[in-house]
Amino acid sequence: MATLEINNLHAAVAEEDGEKILRGVDLEVESGEIHALMGPNGSGKSTTAKIIAGHPAYEVTDGEVLIHLDENEFGDEEIPEELRTWDLLDLEPNERAALGIFLGFQYPAEIEGVTMVNFLRTALNAKLEEREELFEDDDEEEEADAEGGDTNEDAAGYDTSPMEGNVEEGEIGVAEFQEILQEKMEQLDMDEKFASRYLNAGFSGGEKKQNEVLQAAILEPSIAVLDEIDSGLDIDRLQDVSNGINALRDEQGAGILQITHYQRILDYVEPDHVHVMLDGQIATSGGAELAEKLEDEGYDWVREEAYEAA
Repeated sequence: MATLEINNLHAAVAEEDGEKILRGVDLEVESGEIHALMGPNGSGKSTTAKIIAGHPAYEVTDGEVLIHLDENEFGDEEIPEELRTWDLLDLEPNERAALGIFLGFQYPAEIEGVTMVNFLRTALNAKLEEREELFEDDDEEEEADAEGGDTNEDAAGYDTSPMEGNVEEGEIGVAEFQEILQEKMEQLDMDEKFASRYLNAGFSGGEKKQNEVLQAAILEPSIAVLDEIDSGLDIDRLQDVSNGINALRDEQGAGILQITHYQRILDYVEPDHVHVMLDGQIATSGGAELAEKLEDEGYDWVREEAYEAA
């Protein structure tokens, strides 16, 4: 089990006199739970997602974003108690990913020349390598310093990219990864031809979103933040993507923070909790029935109640 805990989060656009967007967000997501984060355009939903992942376009001015790890979160080797809670705001995006955070993009990038299989294996190996570095004990770090290693530089990036390097480098070799990929694609009912295509190049909108779920399945996050992954999907692709999200929760135990404008995906991905964001804050929370009420009545009643409470 892992828990993502957001406390009193305030943030603005990272530029001089940048617009303030978040005004005290409090939210908690545990592994195995599905949370829907809803709200009108400009309310701060996507900003929250990007801050969790470490996007440089935003500056956090107050608050904290914590991840609490179970002692056996990453397998049989026990995590020391002093390393089970991390403030994500102190970490680089790649370090956050290594601790189990995943961000599914609303508009995934297209990368010509990089095959899906090469990208995914490189990403998985990079995550495992970064996690190992994060949990090195002090003696190992001192030994690396004595040998002239620069742990800060090592943490800032990776030695190889999906376009270069020995194909057998990394903890997961090609043959082993092919088995992992096949298993995950079968789990998500995806065509095996996806694996040989360039990353998102020429993909339909639905294929790109399905690929985001595949990436999450491969990387096995503790907490997956999915930013409007349902936007632009027809009914068939919506069902495919929804089945993938349910598999992340049911078969891998991931916690899901599903950001969406619409109730329709929640017909297929039933949330345990629904939160409504207005003006950079969580204005109200409830169960799945809250999303149905929003579909019928919109957000005006939430705003009125929030102003009355203020």
